[in-house]
Amino acid sequence: MKLYTYWRSLATFRVRIALNLKGLAYDPIFIDLDAGEQRSAEFKAVNPQMVLPALVEDDGHVLFQSMAIMEYLDEIHPEPALLPADPRGRARVRALSLISVADSHPLIVPRVRAHLGATFNLDDAGRMSWARHWFAAGLDAYEAHLARDQATGLYCHGDRVTMADLCLVSHAMGYKVFKGGLDQHPTVKRIVEACMADARFARAQPLRQPGAPPAP
Repeated sequence: MKLYTYWRSLATFRVRIALNLKGLAYDPIFIDLDAGEQRSAEFKAVNPQMVLPALVEDDGHVLFQSMAIMEYLDEIHPEPALLPADPRGRARVRALSLISVADSHPLIVPRVRAHLGATFNLDDAGRMSWARHWFAAGLDAYEAHLARDQATGLYCHGDRVTMADLCLVSHAMGYKVFKGGLDQHPTVKRIVEACMADARFARAQPLRQPGAPPAP
C-alpha cells in the first residue's frame, strides 16, 4: 500500500495510527501541503479533492477521507477492532470521532485558513486565533461527553482503543501544534496520555514524521 501523507496532516495522522494498530506496512509518499503539492496534476489524479490522506492499495484502488479509510481497514483487518461489537457502542464511537472529523477539524484546515486570510484580510495572528477557537470548542465537547459517560474507561470507550481515540489524539496533538494545552480538559488529557504511551500512536505523531520541525 501507498499512503499519501504530510507531517502535519491530522487526518493522515489518524490513518497512520490505524495502520500501525493493524500492523500494516505502507510506503509513504510525501505531499508538501505548505508548498501546494496537493494541487499538482499528479496528486489531483489520485484524489480530485486535493486533500490528504489518500491510501492506494496494491491493485491501484484509491481510498480517501480518513474516517472511511479507518472503517475500511477495520472491515478487512478486523483485529484489533476499532469499533465495538454492539450497535450503541459503535454509534457512540462514531459520534465521538465526528466531533473532530466533522465539526472541528474541517474549520481549521489550510484551505479554510487561506480563504479567511484572502477574503477577510485576516493576518497570521487572526488565523491562529480562529484555529485555536475551534480546536478548543472540540475539546470542550469531548471533555463534556467523556467525563459524564459511564462508557468511558481507560480510553474513550471502555478499556480498549477504538476509532474515537485515534480521532481524539489527532485533535489534541493538533491543538498542541497551535500552541494549545490540555490542562483544562483533564479527562481528555488522561486518555491522550494513555494513548501516546503506546508506541503505535507515538510513531505516528506529527513531530516524528519526515519534514516536521524540531520538537520544542
